[in-house]
Amino acid sequence: MALVEGCRHSLEISIPVDTVESETERVVGSFQQRAKLPGFRPGKAPAGLVRKQFEGDIRQQVLEHLVPKFLEQELEKQDLHIVGQPDISDVHFHRGEPLRFKAEFEVFPQIELNEDYRTLSIPYKDPQITDEDVAKRIEEIRDQKADYSNVDPRPIQDGDHAVISIESISGVEGQPVKQDEMMLNVGAEDTLPAFTENLRGMSPGEEKDFDVTYPDNYAQAKLAGKTVRFHVAVKGIRKKELPEVNDEFAQDLGDFRTVDELRDALRKSLFAQRQQEAQQEAKNKLVEKLVAAHEFPVPEAFIDRQVRNRVEQTLHSLAAEGIDASKIQLDWHKVKSSQRDKALAEVKASLLLSRIAEREAIGATQDEVDREVERIAKQQREPFAAVRLRFEKDGTLGRIASHIQSEKTLNFLFEHAEKTAEE
Repeated sequence: MALVEGCRHSLEISIPVDTVESETERVVGSFQQRAKLPGFRPGKAPAGLVRKQFEGDIRQQVLEHLVPKFLEQELEKQDLHIVGQPDISDVHFHRGEPLRFKAEFEVFPQIELNEDYRTLSIPYKDPQITDEDVAKRIEEIRDQKADYSNVDPRPIQDGDHAVISIESISGVEGQPVKQDEMMLNVGAEDTLPAFTENLRGMSPGEEKDFDVTYPDNYAQAKLAGKTVRFHVAVKGIRKKELPEVNDEFAQDLGDFRTVDELRDALRKSLFAQRQQEAQQEAKNKLVEKLVAAHEFPVPEAFIDRQVRNRVEQTLHSLAAEGIDASKIQLDWHKVKSSQRDKALAEVKASLLLSRIAEREAIGATQDEVDREVERIAKQQREPFAAVRLRFEKDGTLGRIASHIQSEKTLNFLFEHAEKTAEE
């Protein structure tokens, strides 16, 4: 008998008496060959005595052999693809009776694709790069190539680049924030007002303690929303000098003869960058539409795994910012509850892309996988063969192939989608 609820299945399986007895006799015989019982030579103890002496172990071995075997046969018969490990319960195992047990498990969902998945409509248009965009990019490059000259000691003014040493003396957990030399553009929009107000009027050689309150959305999580007291010493003042935009400036940046050639290259580069961003945004909307158009159950095991992936990514990000993730106490039930909807959508998207890839015969080629492994090997400065062997053993190779397949499937859907004017 089978019970079905979403991806959760339940099977009640009965194994015939003769099969159970045959297997029990086989296991008893195996024990009999190895049993060392007082008064008997090895292999000569009576079967009845062996059965009585090792009853628990014999029972366990019979179950370990018959339960998986008959469960697998029933799964094949019903064409069920199990997810994770089954829960076995209600085991009825008595001599002279059939062996009965109940198996509960989740199965891979059956996904029926809507036929319009090829022609979904999404807002998209290629980006337009203006002369102002190119000019702004040139200004950014000038800023990167700027020289800074020292200014004779005087009180700091807005527009100056103050060279300071800084150390937090309160308000930061763990290691203090400390930098022996950093440069701040006093009065600039991206400089926190507290720094501008306290540095303005100070001269090289002067020191001061002051509080800085960081906004809640500050990029560094360890400082976000905190009020930190700093000890700051002014070491000098520098003036920013930008290079002139001419042919020499262009030649210093690469294989360009003139500023016009540089502008053309920047226009193409900006277009490629913004086109990729616009296409990614369109693909995200396409996936949202795809998920909304298909209703099917998802195994809880998949959702749990995705929630854990999301949590691990967050912890890695915090660790990269210097926060000790091991000290964070997680309430798994609260985390899963807060992350469940996003995790569910991500799992459904992944399952749908995989199903479409199967329908359209889209997959990762060996060359594509090897190119990605080669890129990682170069990045890690390791031999290609060693990295590939390691990835093959730990399953990374399969994940790389799966990622490539998903990207190719997304590209396929984007190419076939109906592009409309942006909303």
